[in-house]
Amino acid sequence: MADNTEYLKNLSEALRARSEWLDKSELPKLKEVLRSYQTGFASLYNLYLKKGLLNEDPYKQEVKIGELEVPETGPLNEAKKLDQLSLRFSNYDTQMDFLVNFYQFSPDYLNLDRLKRIANLIKFIDWVHLTPDSQSPNTKAAAEMTAQIKAGTDSLTMNVITQSLSNLNKQFNPIMSYLKSLVDYRRELYKLELRESVISQMPAAEASQLPLIKKKFSQVNHGQPFYQELADEVLKEDSSNEGQALKEKILAGLKVAEVKPKVVKQVIPLKTTLLDGIVGLGGTAQAFADISAKMNENQTVLESRKKGVWEKIKKVLNQMLHKQPDAVVYELEYSDPVKNVQVRDRINYVSFKNDLDRKIKTLNSISGKSAGLSKLESMADDQLISFLERNIRDLQTLHKTLTALDDFFKAAVAKEDREKIKGIKPELATIKNAILRANSKRHEYSAQKDEEEQLRKLGVKPEN
Repeated sequence: MADNTEYLKNLSEALRARSEWLDKSELPKLKEVLRSYQTGFASLYNLYLKKGLLNEDPYKQEVKIGELEVPETGPLNEAKKLDQLSLRFSNYDTQMDFLVNFYQFSPDYLNLDRLKRIANLIKFIDWVHLTPDSQSPNTKAAAEMTAQIKAGTDSLTMNVITQSLSNLNKQFNPIMSYLKSLVDYRRELYKLELRESVISQMPAAEASQLPLIKKKFSQVNHGQPFYQELADEVLKEDSSNEGQALKEKILAGLKVAEVKPKVVKQVIPLKTTLLDGIVGLGGTAQAFADISAKMNENQTVLESRKKGVWEKIKKVLNQMLHKQPDAVVYELEYSDPVKNVQVRDRINYVSFKNDLDRKIKTLNSISGKSAGLSKLESMADDQLISFLERNIRDLQTLHKTLTALDDFFKAAVAKEDREKIKGIKPELATIKNAILRANSKRHEYSAQKDEEEQLRKLGVKPEN
């Protein structure tokens, strides 16, 4: 085999530079487009649930994920189609949430196996070719459900569908492009490590024989996958007549283009980023309004049940304690994610509903081109970020209380009345996604602000 000393030195340096570039430039972009992709799916998934085309998974919140797993993609059993689809889409929603919000994005962590898992997760449904005659059972089902929702739906829902499908289609190619760049890097890194830790430790007479390389690899790298295709490439690059040309092509492909310093042009004003986050929260007004209506119905079902003497006494005591004749007090249970314990709390339902209705009015006033939004546009940046952070906290608190109320109503009514209780999981998911997007805008603003400050220190003034 040829002397690879110089090539391995150049390859190692090229891979180091490539890793830094991927980490600083490409991985943040990949995560952003994945977030947009996940948001597009979540919006459609919530519509499927809301329209009754899929069932909620009662065990969804109990799922613990250690590694990404692509849900089942095989044929559906017609007799169990609804249950199977509901489970598949619920699992997919959970996996995408885990990928976007909890997965580690670094060149070292994203090995070939993990990159393959991400790619297969993105291909779980072919949104680019969403047709009812698709050979993919999941894609076919998504196409059929989407068509059902479109038929005779209102303009607001149609806009959600159109925007979601547009996001899913638009982000597919960029995601696959970023993944390919990462795969190319990991392939060459694998080949470098194969040369250094395996082939270089073998006698020259054995180092060109694939079965012996595989055997040595299994001894050195217990439990690690052996990629025969990449081992073949190594032998071809190191032993064939075209090896030198192949090596030059690899080094050229790994080379990171030098970026010349230039004046940063601030295309989007910082204030716009904050306003986008605020408007996104305002868009939850309808979800909260739907929840409010469902909570009223659930409360009516619960309060109309036959009350015993002790329940009547407790109600009178609650009314006296809260000094409100119409007080309706419920004891809720929350899960504290920090301490990993259950926390009990008592709320006056009437007061809570009044607060919720006031919040809906506030959210309506900051959605779209309302008068409230015009007033916000005249505020200073520090006022806007304070307003955004306060509303994020308010919505997080409401989301926690409403989640607990949803569980409370389902558990508190008699068994024969449970089917009368209306769940709010789709609306809660919509609100959660809006909070995540608003938080993302807040972080984006902070990053832009920090970058602007650094440029000023360097004497470079961003253009507005």
